Amino acid sequence: MDTIVFIETNKSGSSREAIKAAEKLNFFTVLLTKKTKFINERTIFPDVHQMIFTDINNYDNIITTIEKLNKSGKNIKGIFSFIDPYVYVAARLSEKFCSNIVSTKAIHHMENKILTRNVLKDLPISLNYLIYKPTESLSSFFKKNNKINFPLIVKSPKSTGSKDVLLVKNKDQLILSIQSLLKKLPNEEILIEEYIDGPQYLVEILVQNGKVHIIAVIEQEITLFERFIVTGYSLLGQVDKRLYNSLFNAVNSVIQAFNMKNGACHLELRRIKDVWKLIEINPRISGGAMNDIIEIGHGINLVQETIQLMLGNKPSLNKKHYKYVYAHYLTVKFKGKLIRVTGKNRSSKYPGVEKVYIKPKKGTILKPPTSMGHRCGYVLAAAYFKTEAKKIALEAAKEISFEIQK
Repeated sequence: MDTIVFIETNKSGSSREAIKAAEKLNFFTVLLTKKTKFINERTIFPDVHQMIFTDINNYDNIITTIEKLNKSGKNIKGIFSFIDPYVYVAARLSEKFCSNIVSTKAIHHMENKILTRNVLKDLPISLNYLIYKPTESLSSFFKKNNKINFPLIVKSPKSTGSKDVLLVKNKDQLILSIQSLLKKLPNEEILIEEYIDGPQYLVEILVQNGKVHIIAVIEQEITLFERFIVTGYSLLGQVDKRLYNSLFNAVNSVIQAFNMKNGACHLELRRIKDVWKLIEINPRISGGAMNDIIEIGHGINLVQETIQLMLGNKPSLNKKHYKYVYAHYLTVKFKGKLIRVTGKNRSSKYPGVEKVYIKPKKGTILKPPTSMGHRCGYVLAAAYFKTEAKKIALEAAKEISFEIQK
């Protein structure tokens, strides 16, 4: 039985869409998860044909689990993950058990923000950065780096979804941020980067045989709560030629530096004085609504085509249309218990609204977001003009309200 093994998923979003895509491609799907709640909610995963509760942080344990699957007659064609930090683990396992074509070393470097900075350090796209080692005293660190310019971004090298990414405006805040990250991750190095302002673009990429394909270009709207949270994604149906060419050259230089021959990734970039700067890179499609956004805007199911690529098949990357899509993410302003959500149906009926997704269930404790995972849902709208798509999404989102008991 031709089988694809997935290492972890979220209940919804790109990682779940990937499992559904594998089922659609007629594979037997196996999910390895460490989430007990998924086992308890087994019935809401009909696309997962076999769910195995196991310790996915133990590499040897995963090997044993996969060997058992092999012995039970499963013909494992691919081992994939669309969830940090398991993308590299899955690539290594694919190398061991399947005919893997993805660039494992590139994935390893992309998954760690310090390794990423080291790979790119000699390119103009790189930010200025410092690394704080946990073995070093703060006083010796500041003695060594006595000309620090603020503001700065302080982050854990394994941070994802804006968790453990802090903006600091002076030395006192920098000390507090370093101490708070050390408390959380005592033995981890800490990355300190220059902060640059300006519009941020997210670029979704597939690399096949060394050739870079830009699948989508998205403008991000970032709101600073306690952390930087993306609250709006605007997929550009048509990309201005000059913008596209400059983005392509920047992206290509990054992919070459990582020596990625086959794989998927997304880059977040800002432009300062006509020079692109890499804010972040991740070796997978963005999570959340991204797969839906791209499918609505361009008619490409990116997780499905990523699976095809990783299986060694030719992905179908022809854009069927060029719509502008706007995803407005919903958040709450204060902490409390969710009593009910109203307005979802009214919001869904707005002309141009493609999807309304509400994440939390009744009784969930909600709070202002400190990571992307704390967003409460989204409204997706599409149109043939950028401003129109955004206007529809924002108007429709006004219908939705979260009734919270403080």
